[in-house]
Amino acid sequence: MGLPIRRARPSQWYFSYVNEAQRLCGVVLESLDQERDSSALARQAYRSRTQFYRVFQAMIEETPVALRRRLLLERAAWQLSRTHLSVTDISLNANYQSLEAFSRAFRKAFRVSPSLYRRMGATYTYLHATNGIHHHSGKHDTKGADSTMDLFDIFSGQESWHTRRLLDLAKTLNDEQLDRPLQNPVKVFPWDGPDQSLRQILDRMVQTKEAWAAALTGGSWSPEDDAPAAKRTPAAMVARLDEADAKFHGVLTGVRNRSAWEDTFVDALCEPPETFTFGGMFAHVITFNAYRRMVAMDVLRRLGVKVEGFGCPTEYLASLASA
Repeated sequence: MGLPIRRARPSQWYFSYVNEAQRLCGVVLESLDQERDSSALARQAYRSRTQFYRVFQAMIEETPVALRRRLLLERAAWQLSRTHLSVTDISLNANYQSLEAFSRAFRKAFRVSPSLYRRMGATYTYLHATNGIHHHSGKHDTKGADSTMDLFDIFSGQESWHTRRLLDLAKTLNDEQLDRPLQNPVKVFPWDGPDQSLRQILDRMVQTKEAWAAALTGGSWSPEDDAPAAKRTPAAMVARLDEADAKFHGVLTGVRNRSAWEDTFVDALCEPPETFTFGGMFAHVITFNAYRRMVAMDVLRRLGVKVEGFGCPTEYLASLASA
């Protein structure tokens, strides 16, 4: 029988060390909106200039002036990418006395000029630092800021945008082309038969969104394979997609805002009912509809339709920028 293992508790010295490191770092962080030289920082930390530098560098692995300069440049990069502030105003906020001095320092740190950085649309603003201390946006940084986009916005927006584009292209085809049997039909789900035609590929993408929208909102749904032809034209499918999207995105936007992707819901449309996480369900929809979109693009091209792009999310983001 082995001896019980006793885990060592952090010593009082360790807590004192961490508290002091946080206090010294806080001196620098609180100075970003003020003009502070090394002597002023040392006085604020209640240490001599020499002692302040020595202790700070030993604990933080960066000199206080170097840390402050880097954080100001990271904040400037954040403001360039997410606000409408002029480059001159941003340089003043970074405590540079001239635009030329700011531009030289920014170019040295980010390898491009401030103006080019803004035009390129870069948004990753961290500079390399072994201590992992970086600028984080706060209320004082958000003047003129644009709304932010996360991965849910990108993937959900791309899925709906690209599906509509394919449906609009399908409007140029006649019924014979829409229903022409595929040369190599592929079975996507074990509970479905293979997709037999372009119309069925497009219709099943819409059905996927309709089914999950009904599950999320407690509605009813039945497959549209036997629905009247009027409901399965490309124009009718666009209208169905719009209706399903409003419900689907309405629920998941709230989930995103609550950071509740791991929360579960009951899909009562399954027999028997099943439980899914919101995140797993969303990934399921994006994965399999993306596959069907790729197949639909290939079929459209084989039918002689000019299809621009290749279904990449960057095309959706570019459409937003141009709009």
